[in-house]
Amino acid sequence: MKWPFLVLVYVLLILAPLGISGFLGWPPRSFHQELASGLGMLAFSIILVEFLLSGRFRFISSGLGMDVTMRVHQLMARTALGFALIHPLLYQGTPNGGHRPWDVTHQLTITTDLSTLSSGIGAYFLLFILVVSAIARKSLEYKYETWRFLHGLGALVLACLLLHHTVYAGRYGGHPSLTYFWLALSSVAAGTLLYVYLVRPLRQRKNPWRVTSVSRLTPRQWELRLKPDGHKGITFEAGQFAWLKVGHSAFSLNENPFSISSAPANGPEVSFVIKELGDFTRNLGQITLQTHAYLDAPHGNLSIKNRPEKGVVLIAGGVGIAPMLSILRQVRLNGTQHDLKLIYGNRAEEQIVYRQELSKEDAVFVLSEPTKDWQGETGLIDGPLLDRNLSSEHFENWLFVLCGPTAMMDSVEDHLIARGASSERILSERFDYD
Repeated sequence: MKWPFLVLVYVLLILAPLGISGFLGWPPRSFHQELASGLGMLAFSIILVEFLLSGRFRFISSGLGMDVTMRVHQLMARTALGFALIHPLLYQGTPNGGHRPWDVTHQLTITTDLSTLSSGIGAYFLLFILVVSAIARKSLEYKYETWRFLHGLGALVLACLLLHHTVYAGRYGGHPSLTYFWLALSSVAAGTLLYVYLVRPLRQRKNPWRVTSVSRLTPRQWELRLKPDGHKGITFEAGQFAWLKVGHSAFSLNENPFSISSAPANGPEVSFVIKELGDFTRNLGQITLQTHAYLDAPHGNLSIKNRPEKGVVLIAGGVGIAPMLSILRQVRLNGTQHDLKLIYGNRAEEQIVYRQELSKEDAVFVLSEPTKDWQGETGLIDGPLLDRNLSSEHFENWLFVLCGPTAMMDSVEDHLIARGASSERILSERFDYD
């Protein structure tokens, strides 16, 4: 799907409850009461659509890119929190009391029923906890897998609380047309969790993989190779990545995203370049051959397939070289008509992987902490370094593919745009998918 269509569907889903309530033709209340209802409904619809954004559905991420999808998820969660925090405050000083039989449109009545208000109060505080804990996740002591499970469970409880509160306490939510809408969208949200935690693992279980080799490339980087066990493998494009589970059940939450470093043309086996960083990666050397594994793939938009640009500049920092290896190898094996230039940065010379292979390409090696006898580029991959190694033709007409530390990519993207590269010619992957 193209991204304009996805954006249109997203906006329509969020605004649908406002449109339905407007078509009811009920007499309006005071402005601040109507605004309160509107903000509450917007917050609820945003939260329900958030389930789709966080489910790693390829029909969404392939159109927008995984980075953009998750940024939208993070931004809209904070927007929903803002709407939800303002929503009850706007009801201060409004008429209230028990149900008035003659007030069929609830124009005069704001509920004081504790049973319907309590679910809203609970959702109010739970949403705040979910958003703040997501923002502060990296400073918490919880493992990512534990946080992810609690976050998903909390989101489901939040949706249930909001459904009850909206239908029974809201002015518009109790109308059958809106009640059916909320039930339908809530069912889709719950269904995404069912798919993510049950259906998808069941499908992965039918297509297991086995470890064929684990090789140390540098003091802290490894190559992990997998082969399909009883199936044909996956169809992917060079530059894409997979969520990988090794030595765990298909239902385990212990999974990590890694770029595929092998080329599709290499055959069904896939390889990954992985740096020792977390609990799983620190134990790579202990993985034995034939250990079972499961892949959720392919994901990502670092693909140059069907791109019209004649040339591609690959810019990698550290382990961000993995998708670039896949692209380089695919171009070499298929003889694709693309001119390639690689800019590859590391801290020290010993961290350069596949140096002999990469030296055959038009490659620029950059070290931030070089030895005295280093003859290549030094420092960081920044604007001045790009200006020294790229021409006006590169900036104005070539495609740029970036992967590496976030600070590096932010700096490089800003400079590329300043030098005339359009955002449509810049592909990036940040691997920050909370």
